[in-house]
Amino acid sequence: MATQHRTVRTLVSKLSSVSEAARVDALCQLRLMSKEDPETRPIIAEAGAIPYIAEALYSSSHTWQENAAATLLNLSITEKEPLMSTRGVLDAIAHVISHHGTTSSAAAVQSAAAVIHSLLSSVDSYRPLVGAKRDVVYSLIDILRCHVSSPPRTIKDALKALFAIALHPLNRATMINLGAVPALFSLVVKDGRVGIVEDATAVIAQLAGCEDAAEAFRKAGGLTVLADLLDLATAASMRTKENAVSALLNLVRCGGELLAAEVRVAAAFGAFSGIADVRNRGSGKGKNKASELLKVLVGENHSSDNGNVMC
Repeated sequence: MATQHRTVRTLVSKLSSVSEAARVDALCQLRLMSKEDPETRPIIAEAGAIPYIAEALYSSSHTWQENAAATLLNLSITEKEPLMSTRGVLDAIAHVISHHGTTSSAAAVQSAAAVIHSLLSSVDSYRPLVGAKRDVVYSLIDILRCHVSSPPRTIKDALKALFAIALHPLNRATMINLGAVPALFSLVVKDGRVGIVEDATAVIAQLAGCEDAAEAFRKAGGLTVLADLLDLATAASMRTKENAVSALLNLVRCGGELLAAEVRVAAAFGAFSGIADVRNRGSGKGKNKASELLKVLVGENHSSDNGNVMC
């Protein structure tokens, strides 16, 4: 352990070297150590490496960007608090993601998006902090907006990060205001890959639980898209259908009878069969939500219980 401490301290000191070659070599070694030896992660954080690594994300060098982003991703697995408490880390991550179509390397952007997801995967209190960073949220949404040129893995990590952000109810309005809804529905309609559609509809279902969602969904044609996904003729996966059911139910819970009437119209051409399929063959939660949605759509009741939805 003492040897590890000495090695890490030496490498961290080289991150401020006047020699670029020495800095690059040190960063590459820290990346490898943080990946292969989890015990070195707290040592790297305690040695003061994080500010230097974050600063490297501003470099025009793709080698610098990629090694820095990958090292932060490795550290985020166990060293979430040091990353979140270090000034400028989220801003540096936002910088890399925001330049996804220009000066940032694809690998660095993907790792940076994955860092956001990793940071939010198990610590609820970080979600409002990240959600307040509009540059981070906007940049993740922009990856979806530019999905034609964005690599699939980057899109997947951006979606996972956005899902984690959306789990905090107060972040949903921010995401909607920054254009998440049209970007998500465009991705669902134009991309079509099963895994991406599943992840996109999971985010859509979260955003539906917001009072600002109804108008945004209308403008994006979202009700029709969700209804189409529930039409058995589209052969959507069960996870996608469960997400569509959840989205429609959340819309109805927040929008009341007016939204319920709109959903009935949208669901009239094939969606009922998909909702019934989820009720019969879905997961436990999926079955319950499908049953509740069917009751609302046939007019048996309109649930006033918002469950986990904060409208």
